[in-house]
Amino acid sequence: METKGTDEVEKLKSKFMSAWHNVKYSWALKTKTAFSRNSPVFLLGKCYHFKAVDDESPTESSTADALDDDVVVMGNVDGFRRDFTSRVWLTYREELPALPGSTLTSDCGWGCTLRAGQMVLSQALLLHILGRDWTWAEALTLEPLDTETWTSSAARKLVATLEASVQGERAQVTQPHCSSQGRAEEADSYLKEAYHRTIVSWFGDGPLAQLGIHRLVQLGLTSGKQAGDWYGPAVVAHILRKAVDGATDPMLKGLSVYVAQDCTVYSADVIDSHLGQTGSHSNPQGLNTGAAPGSRAVIILIPVRLGGEKINTEYFSFVKSILSLEYCIGIIGGKPKQAYYFVGFQDDSLIYLDPHYCQSFVDVSTSNFPLQSYHCPSPKKMAFNKMDPSCTIGFYSKNIEHYERISSQLSKILQPSSKEKYPAFTFMKGHGKDYELSVSVEKREWPFIKDTRKAGATSGDFVLL
Repeated sequence: METKGTDEVEKLKSKFMSAWHNVKYSWALKTKTAFSRNSPVFLLGKCYHFKAVDDESPTESSTADALDDDVVVMGNVDGFRRDFTSRVWLTYREELPALPGSTLTSDCGWGCTLRAGQMVLSQALLLHILGRDWTWAEALTLEPLDTETWTSSAARKLVATLEASVQGERAQVTQPHCSSQGRAEEADSYLKEAYHRTIVSWFGDGPLAQLGIHRLVQLGLTSGKQAGDWYGPAVVAHILRKAVDGATDPMLKGLSVYVAQDCTVYSADVIDSHLGQTGSHSNPQGLNTGAAPGSRAVIILIPVRLGGEKINTEYFSFVKSILSLEYCIGIIGGKPKQAYYFVGFQDDSLIYLDPHYCQSFVDVSTSNFPLQSYHCPSPKKMAFNKMDPSCTIGFYSKNIEHYERISSQLSKILQPSSKEKYPAFTFMKGHGKDYELSVSVEKREWPFIKDTRKAGATSGDFVLL
């Protein structure tokens, strides 16, 4: 009888916390992100300059302008906006089907690292299927999230309005535009948009989604994690590996995930992953998987520690170098108590996508589900010195030759400085088993990661979109 009473109390606590988190993360704060016109902006290997070529005014060029301001477009601002907004944005969701092993119907307050991991994986899939130059045709039509302060109900109404508006524009404008471009371009555009929609659907918030939150939570159970627990970036890397390995969609059979062991990438293991594709994994649809016949692409995830309690300033230039590489798919990182998806930088600030925003469940099983909530038009910045030293770095390698170039280039970047004697990670020849590694990171949380859910949160802990 006492056990039953305890269970009821836990259920009530769970429901209360879920309701509180849904309210807490359903607000968008009215803030603007400033970008300097003088300094280049790097976004997943691409460089953008906001200063116009003919802009020689020292006063004007030295000011920092918010991208959301209604100002004259300078330099390549639109190019950056389009590129950033085209990245897949995965956030907290509410009103979900119950998560495995629990009664929770939302991941608010605890699933941010899983969401950041999903975003790293989604970027790899965009590279794998669509290429780095792909951008979403509707990227510049989205309204900035921080132009108004809203609740989740108001947000849902706005999304519905935007959706109706976009659908109306499609009916009136899209068809004539496509017909003028020729059938080949129209077919290519349609195919790419179908792939885009398919990629997003893999991260849907339901039990059937190949890479969705339900699937990740289910796989986390084998590592001792449950829905509602806090997940570290190293554990998430292993969960992502299992999710991709277990995916049944034919389009996902052209790649695998390799997770570095103890900050070491073993080249023979990566090459084996590249050679792991069999005849049964062939692509009957002729999809561009990014891998040569008989070879599959590999997503390389490297859990690292960039300092002690705080990030070591000697690693700032290293992180910049990593995010300047086009085959980098971003970093699962953040600052203490919350995870972000780092995608770029300007000067001494990181640019990131924030999963700490609660949105409503979207049924991705429908043929024309709304995509607006899966793309963020408002970039955020954070000072490098606020970065938590615990993170997971991701790379995409499409074949063995590509991996050899990656390892060669990274080995040069990883050369330790005079002050920092140890590189963030290393490359080794041979297999991991040759070095008798027996401790699996996925079976334990890293000792320097603490369960921050017990710590009191302050009003300055969260940057809400």
